[in-house]
Amino acid sequence: MEIEDRELVSRVLAGASSDFRVIVERHQQSVFRFALGLVGNREEAEDVTQEAFLAAFTNLAGYDSSRAQFSTWLFTIARNRCFNLLKRRRPIASHELDSIADDSPTDPIVSQELSQQLDRALAALPVEQRSAFVLAEIEQLPYAEIAQIDRTSIGTVKSRIHRAKQRLQSLLKPSMRESKW
Repeated sequence: MEIEDRELVSRVLAGASSDFRVIVERHQQSVFRFALGLVGNREEAEDVTQEAFLAAFTNLAGYDSSRAQFSTWLFTIARNRCFNLLKRRRPIASHELDSIADDSPTDPIVSQELSQQLDRALAALPVEQRSAFVLAEIEQLPYAEIAQIDRTSIGTVKSRIHRAKQRLQSLLKPSMRESKW
């Protein structure tokens, strides 16, 4: 029988800090995927993931299970860390956006190139759209939970995801035609 996150949190707060390892093992892959989807760089995503878990551990007493699931709280911490990192970066130049649409592999078997194009297209999205898209399409979270993480309404989440899909489709359309996705 799997122990629920809120029980593990209670145990950690009661002094069984080794139980935090179970929390990390349970959530580290999803937090990493989310961070990677937002920051687009493996090393930075690893750093953000580590920082998010450290912040969660440090602020565990502030977690309120009556307000949100532990995963929602953790994704919110990771999101904030990603946003802080992205604010320190330079914005993507418009000519870089054009190169995304122009880059298309001549060999449809080259799925790695398509994956790289998707990564570049995701990076071209406004961070709010990218966050909502990654949480919905990659992490498969319900809109209500995404709204809680992004601190917005469900309608705004739906709008952001819709706009993200439209933008991704326009950026990837040339590649999709040539590779026959």
